[in-house]
Amino acid sequence: MREIIFDTETTGLDPRTGDRMVEIGCIELVNRIPSGRTFHAYFNPGRPMPAEAEAVHGLSDTFLADKPVFAERIADLLEFLADSPMVAHNAAFDFGFLDAELKICGHPPVCRSRMIDTVALAKVRHPGSKLSLDALCSRYGVDRSHRTLHGALLDAELLAQVYVELCGGRQIGLELVADSITVSTGPKVLQQRERPFRAPRPHSATPEELAAHLAFLATVDTPIWSH
Repeated sequence: MREIIFDTETTGLDPRTGDRMVEIGCIELVNRIPSGRTFHAYFNPGRPMPAEAEAVHGLSDTFLADKPVFAERIADLLEFLADSPMVAHNAAFDFGFLDAELKICGHPPVCRSRMIDTVALAKVRHPGSKLSLDALCSRYGVDRSHRTLHGALLDAELLAQVYVELCGGRQIGLELVADSITVSTGPKVLQQRERPFRAPRPHSATPEELAAHLAFLATVDTPIWSH
């Protein structure tokens, strides 16, 4: 099972008001284990970066000035995404910006049946608790000490670890096969362990034991088995 964990950084909060995506980071999971394949790109948004947004991710106009526009990387991105399910934290936000960029390039939006929102998963697993990525990292012991600013690829890497925990952790459904670890999503098949052969132990009463038993029965007054 292939899944894509992804995150975006943007110039603001709403693509409908002209905000644009400036970074995307994607992590490939195969059977809930990172495969090592990633996709990461910065984009020139074609508009100034608001100070409020730059304070969140640190991406300045100067840094983004020589980066490609989204249309220059769309083919590579779509090839990486393929038709796999896509996992994001507060996924409607990231899908909204991705769809807006695709629309500008004349491409259809991503089918919402592919969307997996870790905020929705966390609400079910931990109702009433804080649901931010930072809070979930703390809950599951995911190290984020190296995260000083938001970054799409870094946040996707953190989210990948959180997502696995939200799905039950790596210990769920693990099977050891040929010294490698795979994740089984189907029903478990119990394997019978081989046991050494043991000869049957004698269990019949000895003549002495039978005689002692008869002697005991003779002492019982009005036994119920005589009626």
